[in-house]
Amino acid sequence: MKKLINSADTVLEESLDGLAIAHADILLLGADRKFVRRRNLKPGKVALISGGGSGHEPLHAGFVGHGMLDAACPGQVFTSPTPDQMIEAAEAVDTGAGVLFIVKNYEGDVMNFTMAAEMAGREVASVVTNDDVAVEKSTYTTGRRGVAGTLIVEKMVGAAAERGMPLAALKTLGDDVNRRTRSMGVALLPCTVPAVGRPNFTLADNEMEMGVGIHGEPGRRRVPLGSADAIAAEMLDAILGDLAPSKGSEVLLLVNGFGATPLLELYLMANRAKRILDGAGITATRFLTGSYVTSLDMAGASITVSVLDSQSKELWDAEVHTAALRWGI
Repeated sequence: MKKLINSADTVLEESLDGLAIAHADILLLGADRKFVRRRNLKPGKVALISGGGSGHEPLHAGFVGHGMLDAACPGQVFTSPTPDQMIEAAEAVDTGAGVLFIVKNYEGDVMNFTMAAEMAGREVASVVTNDDVAVEKSTYTTGRRGVAGTLIVEKMVGAAAERGMPLAALKTLGDDVNRRTRSMGVALLPCTVPAVGRPNFTLADNEMEMGVGIHGEPGRRRVPLGSADAIAAEMLDAILGDLAPSKGSEVLLLVNGFGATPLLELYLMANRAKRILDGAGITATRFLTGSYVTSLDMAGASITVSVLDSQSKELWDAEVHTAALRWGI
């Protein structure tokens, strides 16, 4: 294993310290590094909190700031944060308008965020993301996994919260954005968890995992390595078949890298995906390309399609200032 670390036991703590130093104008670390919080809170605004296992950076801590999250709770690599982290984060960032948890559909995350909501002693609502069309169940989930579509929910709900939308309406919005969003991924090479020191699954040189999860969970099937065009076509066939957008729909297209995939390849995939959408009578009018919901050093990518309306376009375009996303400021 070759990684830029000092010790597998301290990699998360040292990384969080570096994040706080590099983006001190945007965020702060909570006590004992239990959460990352927005430096400048907005009184009277609903507080948005997300989190999950580390290893998916910049999700979630990289999306803390103006226009997105008020706090993020990082667990150890691929391990859910604990309820006390969410409770302390809520205490730190709730300015009186309530708290909305945004939770990826993994059993540990859902269980711990649910416990935190019950124990927090304040008004809390939750949105659970489950945008992955690859499988209905996996190693970590009952039901579909929450993957890169979580970023889209956090961005749009974050923009609405910034404008003063109340808690109940934000939950309704988040659930609606989740329903209009679908994703699928493919792995070309596995990732290596620092504490384990070896790849978390194996792929032959001529194989890929179609429908892989962001922790390396098995996908739909293991198949021979195909061309980028063929991979994009299969993923979009599954996404559009499930999402069923009407012809003439406008969509947001997110092409996301898993950590070890160069932008050269991601933009190639974005180009092909746009052409496939055009052929289906679907118009991509908003784009995001890059590594935003990663799986450590996994090679591969995911494609996410989110159907847009006038409100969601406005929310997507709204200003944001975080470590990982910045525009309009």
